[in-house]
Amino acid sequence: MPYRFSISRAVQAAGVLLRQEPSQRMSRIRILKLLYMADRVSLKETGSPITGDSVMAMRHGPVLSELYDCIKGTACHLTTWERFFRSEGHDVVMQQVPSTDDLCRYEIETLQKIFAEWRDKDEWEIVEATHAFPEWSDPGQTSKPIAFEDILRAVGWGEEEAKKILQEAASQAGTDRFFEGDP
Repeated sequence: MPYRFSISRAVQAAGVLLRQEPSQRMSRIRILKLLYMADRVSLKETGSPITGDSVMAMRHGPVLSELYDCIKGTACHLTTWERFFRSEGHDVVMQQVPSTDDLCRYEIETLQKIFAEWRDKDEWEIVEATHAFPEWSDPGQTSKPIAFEDILRAVGWGEEEAKKILQEAASQAGTDRFFEGDP
């Protein structure tokens, strides 16, 4: 995977969205869609996602894989996620406000713009909107990965540009792993 998932950035991004809700609660499908949309906008505008999470095509559209596992309670990053959020039925509830130290102003503003754009839409209108994204195709009752190259091309990067962006991201992820001592 060219981008490296960051649980701290994902937690902070979810926190930015949930702070916009007076109840600090949101359906899991809504938060997953809004986070994907924010990652997609960031990919379009900068060539990098906010969370670095891998993307899966599921029946209700694209889903950030690690975050979905956190919400379901099956992720390896669960202790970090559960420090800030809990699941209640199909909702994600913020129980502690995370910092935004790992997010830049652009990323926070992107998350806030996505929230504002979709604030008055119900979750099924958001699902329908993600079904129109060219990188998504209905996998039926299963799921399948969506390649970052497909997302980059869908948001307007040419094939050669997309390959270059992904090579640079993979190189950076490798460098990060080396300096962090991660195999």
